[in-house]
Amino acid sequence: MTIRVADELLMFLPATRRETANRVPCDGTSTLGHLVESLGVPLPEAGPMTIGGRRVEPSVRPEAGDEADVAAVPRPQPVPLDPGQDAPRFLLDVHLGTLARRMRLLGLDTAYHNDMDDPALVVQANAERRVLLTQDRGLLRRRALWFGAYVRGSRPDDQLRDLLDRFAPVLHPWTRCTACNGELVPVDKSEVESGLEAGTRRSYDVYGRCADCGQVYWRGAHGGHLEEIVEDAVRLVDAARGNGGPRAALTERG
Repeated sequence: MTIRVADELLMFLPATRRETANRVPCDGTSTLGHLVESLGVPLPEAGPMTIGGRRVEPSVRPEAGDEADVAAVPRPQPVPLDPGQDAPRFLLDVHLGTLARRMRLLGLDTAYHNDMDDPALVVQANAERRVLLTQDRGLLRRRALWFGAYVRGSRPDDQLRDLLDRFAPVLHPWTRCTACNGELVPVDKSEVESGLEAGTRRSYDVYGRCADCGQVYWRGAHGGHLEEIVEDAVRLVDAARGNGGPRAALTERG
């Protein structure tokens, strides 16, 4: 049979097979999803599939001579949300620490551990209904995984843009601890000034503190750069939503 994949999926194919149309052996027992993965495309990255123009599920068993088309996942990609949840929850693998901190800056519920192995990642993603973000194609091919996504880009800036373009999540900047993902709550200066350096006490009056780890936050010397990250993210999400969705909620840090 012949399988045609969208241009966006060619990156997953070996260099020797990086063509839109590929012929694959069909034994009548393998599912279309299995055959797509045999080309190198993880199923979480595959969008709608058709055979002869008819929409089919990955579990269908194609026959010899069939021609299948595999699209990329739609963008923005819908994610099942729990009641009261306005944005997906995420879990990042050990190689995406910088991306995790930037996602937390934007108020996205982002779990990250720098020492968690693949089976444990899948268990946590499934138990907490988190989208597992990774650049490990093998991890995305684990059958037990509830929801996963491949992160494109080698630089954190590019990775963040890819994530926001793919999911267009509602943002709540300055509301999460970038160190542990806990929620930031406003705190009176008098409650934290004993632990601040003299220059910080003189220069800043608005503070926030992580409800989980206790880390204190204020708008410091790097605030301008962080503001740029937030503003760029808000614009990108608006563009991904076609300027028709709700704007990200902007709240003052602290």
